[in-house]
Amino acid sequence: MFKAVSESSLIYMTRIQKERFGDLSEYERVKGSYIINKAFLDRFKKKITILHPLPRVDEISTDVDDYPGAAYFRQIRNGVFVRMALLAMILGKM
Repeated sequence: MFKAVSESSLIYMTRIQKERFGDLSEYERVKGSYIINKAFLDRFKKKITILHPLPRVDEISTDVDDYPGAAYFRQIRNGVFVRMALLAMILGKM
C-alpha cells in the first residue's frame, strides 16, 4: 500500500463493508486493515488528496480532518449541489 500511495496524488478511501461478507469471521479478520491517520500521511513528503464517500467508521482517523489534502467534506458538500441540480433538471426548473 505504501508504494502505491507514494506514487499517487489521490487516495479514494472507503470502508471494508461488513454486509459484503458471507462469513463474519472473515470480516473480523480483515477489518481495520487499511486505516489512514496522521502518522501514515507523515511518511509521504507531498500533499495527497484524500476522498471518501462518508460516513466513515474507522478507516480515516479524525486527526486527518485538518490535513490540507483532506477533501472529503468538500466532496460531500459538492455532492449536495450536484443532486440539487439533477433534481432541478428532472423537475424542469432549469
